[in-house]
Amino acid sequence: MEIKAEKQGLVNVAAISGSLDTLTSPQLTEYFSQELGSGSINMVIDLTGLDYTSSAGLRVLLSTTKETRQKGGDLRVASVQPNVNKVFELCGFTSIIKFFPDVASAVASFS
Repeated sequence: MEIKAEKQGLVNVAAISGSLDTLTSPQLTEYFSQELGSGSINMVIDLTGLDYTSSAGLRVLLSTTKETRQKGGDLRVASVQPNVNKVFELCGFTSIIKFFPDVASAVASFS
């Protein structure tokens, strides 16, 4: 898994590529912890390049969403591939986390 981060105004955007599973989820957890620790509470994850997620990846996204919301922000998801989106739908995540077709609309939703 690879994480490429950039700041767009007050929103932190992280493009995640590869597989999000038991082996790679600690890397994403660490990334989110650092961002939250530095005061970033509005986050968008771009999943254009994410090929696979396991339950370990889902746990990271859920816990980060809860933590950002507790601090007055949110975690939003953009550009999900159909096979990964199916996992989100089957697990009920589409009713918990806000999904957007692209990064621009996800970032704009914070305005």
